[in-house]
Amino acid sequence: MKKELFITGAGVSAESGVPTFRGTDGLWTVGSRNYTPQEMATRSMYKSNPAEFLLWYFKRFASLQDVKPNPAHFWLSDKFLITQNIDGLDGKAGNTNYIPIHGRLDKLVVYDNQEKIQKPFDALWSEMKECHGSSDITFLKNSLLTKCNILKNTSDNSYAPIKGTSLKPFVLLFDEYYTENYRINEAMNWMQIAQKMIFIGTSFSVNITNIALEIAMTNGIPIEIVDPKPVKINYPNVKYHYLTAVEYCQFRSNLSETKS
Repeated sequence: MKKELFITGAGVSAESGVPTFRGTDGLWTVGSRNYTPQEMATRSMYKSNPAEFLLWYFKRFASLQDVKPNPAHFWLSDKFLITQNIDGLDGKAGNTNYIPIHGRLDKLVVYDNQEKIQKPFDALWSEMKECHGSSDITFLKNSLLTKCNILKNTSDNSYAPIKGTSLKPFVLLFDEYYTENYRINEAMNWMQIAQKMIFIGTSFSVNITNIALEIAMTNGIPIEIVDPKPVKINYPNVKYHYLTAVEYCQFRSNLSETKS
């Protein structure tokens, strides 16, 4: 039985140098020249302006691909873990069965109906060494369109992805919904059978944390919230740890050593 279920957010990866999502330098705060992140990170943008969409994601992945896991990731590597993070650091730390509920930047899927079950595969970004550091935006866009099998429409010279052929990042977009590609039913089953939920480094501003909180409260199980500035919730069976993710994991590690 999964006694403790860990649900993590951007605060866990912050100490690896990954920007948080809603901070001043966050991925959902810093947009492009013409679009906000909420406009850019959408299925609609991918379909209507795939070059701009892919460039936005490539720049973010290029800045994250060499980031290393921190001690919190390694401590969590053998835990039952659902993460909101798309950086893939939990996998790099050795967790082989964690649920990346919002996808992973280092994976791709074929563009298709959202409900179609797919197995994500390694992204092409590492093959594009010639693009890293390039300031030629036209070159970058054309390279990304080619790598992702997005061809020009000869009738009007526009680009549009083709279902079953083109590729897109394996990331849950703002106008998409949780499907089995993101293991949503498995995640909810883990929540239902958990005896305790521990939230680390999350602002509780996305749907999955609201779903988890509702299940925990309905089942009456203990909740722990780990964050230097934790979000307070209206629930009696909650414990707050005013710690960073690394500090908390070190605390838990020391506690286990003391008990043994």
